[in-house]
Amino acid sequence: MLQVENLCVAYGQSQVLHGLSFQAGENETLAIMGRNGMGKTTLFKSLIGMLPAQRGSIRVQGQELTQLESFRRVTKGLAYVPQGRMIFSSLSVEENIRTGLEHSASTHVPEEIYTLFPVLWEMRKRKGGNLSGGQQQQLAIARALVTRPTVLLLDEPTEGIQPSIIKDIAHALKETRKMGRITIVVSEQVLSFALDVADRLLVLEGGRFMHETARADTDVQRLKAYLSV
Repeated sequence: MLQVENLCVAYGQSQVLHGLSFQAGENETLAIMGRNGMGKTTLFKSLIGMLPAQRGSIRVQGQELTQLESFRRVTKGLAYVPQGRMIFSSLSVEENIRTGLEHSASTHVPEEIYTLFPVLWEMRKRKGGNLSGGQQQQLAIARALVTRPTVLLLDEPTEGIQPSIIKDIAHALKETRKMGRITIVVSEQVLSFALDVADRLLVLEGGRFMHETARADTDVQRLKAYLSV
């Protein structure tokens, strides 16, 4: 579903990503692990087109996206949930979700979205700004899912969220995979969450991949060493 080859990204003269290459298959969840400042958010912003790549290739289902603007990448199957969620605080929950339906033939929120996130049904008329951080994260994921992506990018989805909501998000992501052909790529620091949802884990350090493991083969202590400050 997603193929990235030799991706290089810089801020001015500061090189941040150094020739990253990876792929994620259909119905696979891939976790990009790493401490703060290692390049995870830069990687995700470059995948969605918010940051330009110096060189390299980004493909979804074989289609080259590297030179496309962000909104065109969305029409090609990418969806992005940014760090910090960035929901519309003055819009209701339902209105927030419907912003993801801008290019859809229907403006009706699909029933399965509320099945995945029951709390959003209960609060569908409430302003987004009045939701808790965890509820806003569920809202941001729901807004991305209504675009019916083939690849869903989640940047630090558990940041600042209480454990019970983290479990709800993990459950929703696993149920999403059961519902259709989707690839999920998540950047994360919480190892327990990554091991719960991901099939494979990659460790990013200093803008380079330093370690890769299947969930079943994970050396937890080794991963903890990469993630420790």
